[in-house]
Amino acid sequence: MGEEPLGDISDVKTLNPQQLGFMCGLEIHQQLNTGKLHSREKGELYDYTIDTLPSNLFRTKRKLRAASGEGGKIDIAARFETRRNRSFVYVKSPNAGLIELDDQPPLEHDKDAVEIALVVSAMLNAHPVGTLQAMRKTVVDGSNTSGFQRTTLVSTHGKLETKTGDVGISVICLEEDSARKLSSELTSNGEVVTWNLDRLGIPLIEIATDPDVKNPEHAKETAIALGGLLRDTRKVRRGLGSIRQDLNVSIACGDRVEIKGCQDLEWIPRIIELEIARQLHFYRLANELRETIGEPKLPPNRDDDDEELEMKISQKLIELIPFEINDCTHLLKDCESKMIQNSLKNNSSILCVKLPYLSGRLGTKILDSEGAQLPRLGRELAGAAKLAGVAGIFHSDELPAYGITESNVEEIKKEVNCSESDAFALCVAPEWQAELALESVVLRARKAWQRSIQEVRNVVVKKGAPEDGTTTAMRPLPTGARMYPETDVPSFELTKSHWDEISNKLPLTQSERLDRLTSFEISSDQQKQLVSRQLDDEFFAGVSGNLDLELNKLPAKAWASMLLETSRIQIAEGVGIDINQVSIKMLAALLLVRESGGVTRDGLVDLGINMILEGGTNLDGEVTNFIEQSMKKAEILGLNPSDLGSIEEVIDRILEERADFVAERGMGAMGPLMGVVIKELGGGADGKIISKILGERLRGN
Repeated sequence: MGEEPLGDISDVKTLNPQQLGFMCGLEIHQQLNTGKLHSREKGELYDYTIDTLPSNLFRTKRKLRAASGEGGKIDIAARFETRRNRSFVYVKSPNAGLIELDDQPPLEHDKDAVEIALVVSAMLNAHPVGTLQAMRKTVVDGSNTSGFQRTTLVSTHGKLETKTGDVGISVICLEEDSARKLSSELTSNGEVVTWNLDRLGIPLIEIATDPDVKNPEHAKETAIALGGLLRDTRKVRRGLGSIRQDLNVSIACGDRVEIKGCQDLEWIPRIIELEIARQLHFYRLANELRETIGEPKLPPNRDDDDEELEMKISQKLIELIPFEINDCTHLLKDCESKMIQNSLKNNSSILCVKLPYLSGRLGTKILDSEGAQLPRLGRELAGAAKLAGVAGIFHSDELPAYGITESNVEEIKKEVNCSESDAFALCVAPEWQAELALESVVLRARKAWQRSIQEVRNVVVKKGAPEDGTTTAMRPLPTGARMYPETDVPSFELTKSHWDEISNKLPLTQSERLDRLTSFEISSDQQKQLVSRQLDDEFFAGVSGNLDLELNKLPAKAWASMLLETSRIQIAEGVGIDINQVSIKMLAALLLVRESGGVTRDGLVDLGINMILEGGTNLDGEVTNFIEQSMKKAEILGLNPSDLGSIEEVIDRILEERADFVAERGMGAMGPLMGVVIKELGGGADGKIISKILGERLRGN
C-alpha cells in the first residue's frame, strides 16, 4: 500500500521527492536552422504583432473538427477542442505557401533536417529506426491549418550523461513546429484566434527522456545538458522561443501531468515543486471528500487503486453532483458588479450550478512561504471554465465580493436549493458558452473525489515571465488515437553505411572546442566567448590559413578580437544589411589591411562600409585585389594612419598650448586631450597609438 505522503504544501522545501514517489521526464523541442520540413519555404520568422501585421498579407478564416484515427476512435483531447466552438484566422507570411495553408500536399522531408536529427541521435547513443515514416498527430487547437502535426520517429533508447546520473532517452523525433498565436478575442459566437504562419512547418527535433530525473534540480541540469548538446551541432536556432521544455511530473499519490511553457530553465525546479504540492493537496482533499459520501480513502500509491471501486464511485458522483443549470440572470440584473452589468448589456446570461459537499472546500487565494498561490479547487474549476472560452467564474467561497452582495448570495443559494454544505458556481457569458463552461466545472468538481487527473497544464505567464511557477489546465492528456500514418510523405530507408558515416563524424563538444583553442595566445575569456558565440570554427580557420587560399594565417590575438568586437555589426548597420552578409572572409581581409598599416583601428568600420557600398557584399574578385583596393580607398578617405612623427608633433604642441590645464588636472587631462588630438589628426588617427604616446607624456616619460 505504501506510506502516507508527508510534508506541508505551504512550504515546498518540506516535501521529499523520494518519499513522495517522484517521477519526472523531459521533452525538449528545438528548432533547427534549416528550411521548412515538408515545404521548401525558408525557415524565417517575421516579428509581427497583431497591431503591426501588414495589411496586404493574405488571411483566411477556418474552423477545425476532430476526425477519427486509423483505429476508428477520436482522441479525447481532440474531441474536447472541437466542443470549444473556436474559429481561426490564418495570416500568410512571406515564407508560407500553399502547403502551409493546407492547399497542397506536403513534400518529402528536408534533407538537412533529417541529417541533423540523425547526428543528435548518434550523439546520444540512440538506436535509429530502419525506416523513417512520417505520421499525422491530431492537433485541433488551431495551431496547424491541417488539424494535425507531422512527426517522424528517428531513433529510440539513447542515453544522456549528467553529473547527478544518467538519463535515458526514450525517443528522438523530427516534427513540424506550429503556427504562432498573435491574438485571441472572445465573441458572442465563440473565441476567434489569429495565427501567423511564419513558424508553421519549421523543423523541430523532439527529445523525450525516460522518467529518470531524480529531483527538481536534476530536471534543470538535464535540460541544460540537452540544450548544450543540441548547440554543439551548430545547426540549431538560438534565441528566445527557439527551444521549449515540457515536463512530465507525477508523485505516487497523484498521476502524470505534462507541463508546457517552461521557457526559463531557472524556473524548472520551482515549477516542479509546485506541481508536487498541487498533486499532494488534491490527494488529501479527495480523501477528505470521500469521507463525506462514505467511501474508503485512496491508497497512497496509484498502483494500488481498485479500478472497480473507482468506477463505482464515478457513477455515484454523477448522481450526487448532477449537471443542473439554473438561470440566475434575474437575481443579479441589478447587482453592483460592472463586469456583470456590461455583460448583460451584450445579451449574456448568468447561469449557476450547485456543487454539493464543496462549501468551504473551494478555497480563496492564499500564498505559500515563497509567494506562490497555494493550490485550491476553486482555481481548478475556474481553469476548467476558461477552456470553454469564458473569462472565468464566481464561486460561493469567494463571495460576497466583486459587486455581489451577501443578500445576492443568499438569494442564489435559495434559488438553487443549497444546503450549508453545498457550494455554487456562477458563469456570466452567452448562454451556450456559459452552459459549456459550467459543464466543465461540474466534470472537474466530480474529479475532486478521485486521484489527480492526467492532463496537460501550462505555466501561468504574466508580462513574458512565469507569474509564480503555478500552472493551469490546458486539455486532457492525448491518447494513442491521435496518431496515424501520413500517406502523402514517402518513407525512406536509413542504410547502415549512412548511419556509420554520421556516427564517425560527430561534432566537437564544447570541452573539445575549448581544448582546441588552448594552443593559441588568446585569453581564457576569449576562448570561452568564441565557443559560446559559435565563432571558434571561423577563428580556427583564420589562424590555420584555411579561410581562403590567398589569405595567410591570421594573427591569433588580433583575429580573436576582431571576431568578438562589434566591427562586423557596425559595418552591417552602416550599410543596412544583415550581419551574415558581411562575410568572415571580408572581415579577415579588412584585418590584414589594418595589420599592414593600411587603415587605423578606428577607421576600419568606415572602410568596410565604403567597400561594400561600392563593390557589394561578395568578394567576386581575388582577395588580394580586395585588399589592394581597400588600401587605396583608405588613403582616399583619409583613413590610413598618420606617421608616428606627425602624431608626436601634434601631441607635443597641444600639451604646450594647454600647459595650465595639464598642471591642474594631471592624468585627469587624458580624456579631454584625447578628443582634441583625434579631432586635429582626423581619420588617420589611431586611438591606441595616441593613447600610448599621450599617456607617456602626461606621466613625464
